[in-house]
Amino acid sequence: MNIKQEDFLKKAHITKAHIIKGEIDWEVLNEIYRDFNSYRNSYESQAGFIADTLRTHKKIHSVKSRVKESDRLIEKIIRKTSERKDKYGSEFQFTTENYKEEINDLIGVRAIHIFKEDWEDIHNFICSTWKVIEITANVREGDDTKRFEELNIQIHSRKSGYRSVHYLIEFFPTSQKVIAEIQVRTIFEEGYGEIDHQLRYSHNEIPEVLALNLLLFNRIAGSSDEMASLINLLNRNWTEMEAKYEKIIEIKDKEIKELKGGLK
Repeated sequence: MNIKQEDFLKKAHITKAHIIKGEIDWEVLNEIYRDFNSYRNSYESQAGFIADTLRTHKKIHSVKSRVKESDRLIEKIIRKTSERKDKYGSEFQFTTENYKEEINDLIGVRAIHIFKEDWEDIHNFICSTWKVIEITANVREGDDTKRFEELNIQIHSRKSGYRSVHYLIEFFPTSQKVIAEIQVRTIFEEGYGEIDHQLRYSHNEIPEVLALNLLLFNRIAGSSDEMASLINLLNRNWTEMEAKYEKIIEIKDKEIKELKGGLK
């Protein structure tokens, strides 16, 4: 099955100028399209396996997985061609031989956790389970990045306020290497990220009134994360204090019982 250029351009957020500028051969795009579709079942299985593995971690609240849509892959290849030419040279083109290594999110898995402080346990689990080739911490300007720096994790400051830690993992579902992306974020970061993504996908440029409210929402989401962490800390301290006083009461009750027994 092939994709027709005219129909594709009507749906995609790109123009024919992108194809001309990148000197892209449409038939090569069709070859990639057919090749990718031939591997979809294998990728779906791998996405499910990664997601199920993450679900075994007790601090992960929920997991989502997906395989990139074929049309979105072709759109991304067209957009990324100029960038890759800058990186590798003007002769570079995407082919069926190289796109699986050059496009890093053919398989995408998202792990959601509740409390910010749970991230490091999940980080250690991912690093010990898969071959991790790259980690990027997406943060907002002003966020505390000390722990990321201590772990030598690349930091990407986002003006949009998008927060999420991204892991690229490498594996071989077939004879060809595939790179999958795991995103790890809190439940509040997930809510903000989903709304931000929908707005940016719907508009070439977000209207100012939406951008201002999105910025406000980002601050509220960040504050919610801090509040959740504080509640979690208070709950742990309260539970420890209750256990401590229950133990003291148990000891005192035992002493009183022994004293009463001695008086008989």
